[in-house]
Amino acid sequence: MKKLLIAAAVAALLAPVAASAKEMTFASWGGAYQEAIRKAWITPFSKESGIKVEEDTGPDTAKIKAMVDTKSVTWDVVTGGGGGLMRGVKLGLFEKITPDMVKTDHVLPGARNDYAIPSEIFSTLIGYSTKAFPTTGAQPKSFADFWDTAKFPGKRTLPDAPETVVEAALLADGVPMADVYKTLSTEAGLKRALDKIRALKPQVAVWWSSGAQPVQALGSGDVVMALGWNGRFQAGIDSKLPIAMAWDQQIPQVGFFMIPKGAPNKAEAVAFLNYMVKPENNARLSEYVAYGPVTEQAWASIDAGRAATLPSTPERLKNALFLDIEWWAENGAKVTEAYKTMLKE
Repeated sequence: MKKLLIAAAVAALLAPVAASAKEMTFASWGGAYQEAIRKAWITPFSKESGIKVEEDTGPDTAKIKAMVDTKSVTWDVVTGGGGGLMRGVKLGLFEKITPDMVKTDHVLPGARNDYAIPSEIFSTLIGYSTKAFPTTGAQPKSFADFWDTAKFPGKRTLPDAPETVVEAALLADGVPMADVYKTLSTEAGLKRALDKIRALKPQVAVWWSSGAQPVQALGSGDVVMALGWNGRFQAGIDSKLPIAMAWDQQIPQVGFFMIPKGAPNKAEAVAFLNYMVKPENNARLSEYVAYGPVTEQAWASIDAGRAATLPSTPERLKNALFLDIEWWAENGAKVTEAYKTMLKE
C-alpha cells in the first residue's frame, strides 16, 4: 500500500511537468538564412519563453498542402517569400492572423498581410565581380548595364524562376518603374520581357535554383555578373570574395512567417511571431544576415555601419520596385510556364 502511495505521489509530481512542457516546430530553408533566424530569434525566444523550438527545412507549398490535406501537420511556423505566401493563401493552407493575435501596427503598411507576419526585407539586385569590373573602370549600376554585354562583357547568371527577372528585364528595356506591372499584364508586355531575357541567353552560364549558386559563380569567376539576393552577396563579400553590389536599382521582397492550418502548437507559434516582430527583436536579424527590418522603429537598434549593407533604408527604397505578390498570385502560373518554355528553346 505504501509503495502504491509513493508511486501515486511521484506520478502526481510528474504530471504537471509533462502537461506544461511547451514546444513548437519551425521550418525554413536551411543554410545561412536559417542559422541567422536561429541566432536572432529562435534561441533567445526559447530562453525567454521556455518554449522548446524544433527545426526542420523545406517548407514548400506542396509539402504544406500534403500535410493540411491529410490532417497531419507537424510544422507550427513556416517561412516563405511573397509567392509562397500567396500560393498558400489561394489554396487555403494558412491560418488568418488577426491584430488581436499579433500586434503589427508598427510594421510598414505595404508589408502587412492577413495570413502572415513579415519578418525581413531582402532584395534582388546585381552582384558583380570586382576583378572583372574594378573601381578603376566602369562598374555596372543598373539593370540596363546587366543586359549591356558590350559595355560589360562576360557571362551572367539568372534565376531559373521568373519572379524579379521579368521585372528587371522591362526596367532594363526602359519601362518606367510605375508601369512595369501594367506592361507585364499585357501579352505584348510579357513577350517584351521574355524577348529581352531571350536575347541575353547566350551570355547566361548558369540558371540558378539556389541562392548560394550566384555567389559561388561570381567567386569562382564562372560569371562576372549575377542577378541574386543581397544577403547572399553580402555573405560572399564578408567572406572576402571579390563581389560588389549595384544599389541603384533593386526589387525588394518581404519574407513572411506563416502558421499552417491545423498546426499542433498554435499558441506557441503565435507567441513566437509576437516575439519576432517586436522592433528591437526584428532588428536583430540584420546582425547575422544583410536583410532589413520590416518596421521603421527597428532602425534605432541598428548601427550605421550595418545599415549601409541593408536594402530597406529609406534612401535605397526610393529607387526600388517592390515585388507585387498580388500580381504574381494572379499571373504566376502563366508567367512561369512561359518562362520555362523560353528556357528550353
